Amino acid sequence: MAATIRLELVTPERLVLSEDVDEVIIPGYEGEFGVLPEHTLFLSVVKVGVLRYRKGTEWHKVALGGGFAEVTGERVVVLADTAERAEEIDLERARRARERAEESLKQNLSIEDETYEKASAAMQRAITRISAKE
Repeated sequence: MAATIRLELVTPERLVLSEDVDEVIIPGYEGEFGVLPEHTLFLSVVKVGVLRYRKGTEWHKVALGGGFAEVTGERVVVLADTAERAEEIDLERARRARERAEESLKQNLSIEDETYEKASAAMQRAITRISAKE
Protein backbone atom coordinates (compact mmCIF):
# COMPACT_ATOMS: atom_id res chain seq x y z
CA MET A 1 0.00 0.00 0.00
CA ALA A 2 1.27 3.47 -0.89
CA ALA A 3 2.15 5.57 2.11
CA THR A 4 1.05 8.93 0.63
CA ILE A 5 -1.11 10.43 -2.06
CA ARG A 6 -0.23 13.43 -4.25
CA LEU A 7 -2.46 16.49 -3.65
CA GLU A 8 -2.53 19.09 -6.41
CA LEU A 9 -4.63 22.20 -5.93
CA VAL A 10 -4.94 24.53 -8.90
CA THR A 11 -6.84 27.78 -9.54
CA PRO A 12 -7.06 29.68 -12.84
CA GLU A 13 -4.31 31.98 -11.51
CA ARG A 14 -1.82 29.60 -9.94
CA LEU A 15 -0.72 26.25 -8.61
CA VAL A 16 -1.61 26.58 -4.92
CA LEU A 17 0.04 23.36 -3.80
CA SER A 18 1.49 20.12 -5.05
CA GLU A 19 2.54 17.89 -2.17
CA ASP A 20 2.57 14.28 -1.03
CA VAL A 21 0.10 13.98 1.87
CA ASP A 22 -1.30 11.27 4.10
CA GLU A 23 -4.98 12.24 3.98
CA VAL A 24 -7.27 14.83 2.36
CA ILE A 25 -10.76 15.94 3.41
CA ILE A 26 -12.66 17.86 0.73
CA PRO A 27 -15.95 19.79 0.98
CA GLY A 28 -17.95 17.97 -1.68
CA TYR A 29 -21.34 19.01 -2.98
CA GLU A 30 -23.06 16.15 -1.11
CA GLY A 31 -20.90 16.61 2.01
CA GLU A 32 -17.28 16.22 3.03
CA PHE A 33 -15.35 13.22 1.77
CA GLY A 34 -12.00 11.83 2.80
CA VAL A 35 -9.27 10.49 0.55
CA LEU A 36 -6.47 8.14 1.52
CA PRO A 37 -3.75 6.57 -0.63
CA GLU A 38 -5.08 3.97 -3.11
CA HIS A 39 -8.57 5.49 -3.09
CA THR A 40 -10.92 4.33 -5.83
CA LEU A 41 -11.48 6.55 -8.89
CA PHE A 42 -13.84 9.38 -8.02
CA LEU A 43 -15.07 12.70 -9.43
CA SER A 44 -16.91 15.33 -7.39
CA VAL A 45 -18.16 18.87 -7.45
CA VAL A 46 -16.43 20.85 -4.69
CA LYS A 47 -18.44 23.47 -2.83
CA VAL A 48 -17.25 26.57 -1.01
CA GLY A 49 -15.60 25.32 2.16
CA VAL A 50 -12.39 24.32 3.90
CA LEU A 51 -10.16 21.61 2.43
CA ARG A 52 -8.02 19.94 5.07
CA TYR A 53 -5.00 17.76 4.50
CA ARG A 54 -2.66 15.89 6.81
CA LYS A 55 1.09 15.41 6.52
CA GLY A 56 2.24 13.16 9.34
CA THR A 57 0.43 14.45 12.42
CA GLU A 58 0.08 18.03 11.20
CA TRP A 59 -3.17 19.27 9.63
CA HIS A 60 -3.30 22.13 7.11
CA LYS A 61 -6.30 24.13 5.84
CA VAL A 62 -7.15 25.79 2.54
CA ALA A 63 -10.23 27.98 1.92
CA LEU A 64 -11.86 26.92 -1.36
CA GLY A 65 -14.27 28.84 -3.53
CA GLY A 66 -15.81 25.81 -5.22
CA GLY A 67 -14.68 23.74 -8.19
CA PHE A 68 -14.10 20.07 -9.03
CA ALA A 69 -12.03 17.20 -7.65
CA GLU A 70 -10.62 14.16 -9.43
CA VAL A 71 -9.36 11.31 -7.28
CA THR A 72 -7.24 8.35 -8.33
CA GLY A 73 -5.31 5.90 -6.19
CA GLU A 74 -2.13 7.98 -6.49
CA ARG A 75 -3.40 11.55 -6.85
CA VAL A 76 -6.07 14.08 -5.90
CA VAL A 77 -6.45 17.04 -8.25
CA VAL A 78 -8.66 19.90 -7.11
CA LEU A 79 -9.50 22.51 -9.75
CA ALA A 80 -10.80 25.38 -7.64
CA ASP A 81 -12.35 28.70 -8.58
CA THR A 82 -10.36 30.27 -5.73
CA ALA A 83 -8.09 28.86 -3.02
CA GLU A 84 -6.12 30.40 -0.16
CA ARG A 85 -3.87 28.57 2.25
CA ALA A 86 -4.64 29.44 5.87
CA GLU A 87 -1.31 31.26 6.24
CA GLU A 88 -2.21 33.52 3.27
CA ILE A 89 -5.51 34.72 4.76
CA ASP A 90 -5.75 38.17 6.35
CA LEU A 91 -8.17 37.47 9.22
CA GLU A 92 -9.17 41.10 9.80
CA ARG A 93 -9.91 41.58 6.10
CA ALA A 94 -12.06 38.42 6.13
CA ARG A 95 -13.96 39.68 9.19
CA ARG A 96 -14.60 43.04 7.50
CA ALA A 97 -15.89 41.21 4.41
CA ARG A 98 -18.26 39.21 6.61
CA GLU A 99 -19.53 42.43 8.24
CA ARG A 100 -20.13 44.04 4.82
CA ALA A 101 -22.02 40.95 3.67
CA GLU A 102 -24.14 40.94 6.84
CA GLU A 103 -25.08 44.60 6.29
CA SER A 104 -25.95 43.94 2.67
CA LEU A 105 -28.10 40.94 3.62
CA LYS A 106 -29.99 43.04 6.18
CA GLN A 107 -30.82 45.60 3.50
CA ASN A 108 -31.76 43.07 0.79
CA LEU A 109 -34.24 40.71 2.38
CA SER A 110 -35.80 39.40 -0.84
CA ILE A 111 -34.34 35.98 -1.71
CA GLU A 112 -35.15 36.57 -5.40
CA ASP A 113 -33.00 39.72 -5.45
CA GLU A 114 -29.64 39.34 -7.25
CA THR A 115 -28.00 41.55 -4.64
CA TYR A 116 -29.14 39.13 -1.94
CA GLU A 117 -27.53 36.20 -3.82
CA LYS A 118 -24.25 38.09 -4.19
CA ALA A 119 -24.24 39.10 -0.52
CA SER A 120 -25.06 35.54 0.54
CA ALA A 121 -22.17 34.17 -1.56
CA ALA A 122 -19.83 36.82 -0.15
CA MET A 123 -20.91 35.85 3.37
CA GLN A 124 -20.18 32.18 2.67
CA ARG A 125 -16.73 32.98 1.27
CA ALA A 126 -15.87 35.21 4.25
CA ILE A 127 -16.99 32.57 6.77
CA THR A 128 -14.95 29.93 4.92
CA ARG A 129 -11.83 32.13 4.99
CA ILE A 130 -12.28 32.81 8.71
CA SER A 131 -12.79 29.09 9.41
CA ALA A 132 -9.65 28.17 7.48
CA LYS A 133 -7.58 30.73 9.38
CA GLU A 134 -8.85 30.07 12.93
